[in-house]
Amino acid sequence: MITKAVTGALATGALLMSMTSVFAHSIKSERSEAVQASFDIVETMIVTKGETAIFSTRVRGEAGKDKPDATGQFEGSSVYAYVWPTSLDSSEVGFEKEQGIVALAVTFHPDFDDAAYGGKNRHIWHPHWVVLTKDEACGGGLKVVDIPAGTTPKVPPTWPGVPILIDSPEYETVFDGDTVDVSIPVGLIGGISTASYDGVTAGLKINGNLHAPLLCVSDVFKVASGDLSLPGKVIPAKD
Repeated sequence: MITKAVTGALATGALLMSMTSVFAHSIKSERSEAVQASFDIVETMIVTKGETAIFSTRVRGEAGKDKPDATGQFEGSSVYAYVWPTSLDSSEVGFEKEQGIVALAVTFHPDFDDAAYGGKNRHIWHPHWVVLTKDEACGGGLKVVDIPAGTTPKVPPTWPGVPILIDSPEYETVFDGDTVDVSIPVGLIGGISTASYDGVTAGLKINGNLHAPLLCVSDVFKVASGDLSLPGKVIPAKD
């Protein structure tokens, strides 16, 4: 199970303080002054509305306010992210089957671009699908799955050409006060209407040596459920 694979790596004091409860479709979390306000999750949900799935996270402060400092180079640079880990299989977002934990992530990184087709996105918050797996070499215990040199894996059309399991689709992403929302056409992602999910805020870092693991989860700011148990259930939004 996903929980067994990563609980040890995420069992920090901050997570133990995260008292949570699930109401209907959302995961609600107690506010924590120990977490930076813009990353202190108070509610996470995924709902479907017509032909759209809406991924939403609400925080204690202003969503998207805080961004990593630019370093001027790719190696060792940082990424901040609002993340929705899900029960989706990696094949449902365009990769091979059973590659790891499929998560939607809204990220900001000022030192590099990873948009599809060579586009520019280093100065805006933008969405990705990522596939995560456990790696004790990473400070947060997880990494984005590396693509071994010399291999030709199955990847989605909007894969940005970097040697990790990441996709760069152009989904509508809106920051509004304390909330970040991402809207995805339901028909593009098989299984989303019956998926389970969680919410995470985190910092990631590019390996300074540019070797695997290339992109580590270096710091987990908060997990909505407290234990990455994916207790949220996708349901239709109420009118």
